[in-house]
Amino acid sequence: MGTREDIVRALLAGAEAGRNGDEPRACPYPATSLLRTAWIKGYARERPIADQGEDADT
Repeated sequence: MGTREDIVRALLAGAEAGRNGDEPRACPYPATSLLRTAWIKGYARERPIADQGEDADT
């Protein structure tokens, strides 16, 4: 488990990756790590939204 500071860093790194349009697979943490969860949470907040096209309103 990471310290609170490590978790915040992972969250911010994930958010930066999301803003940059990086792939979710770019996460540097192993699947069993709490830091991976934080990274993915940050990424999800900032990830680009896929274009839904004209059917989005239907």
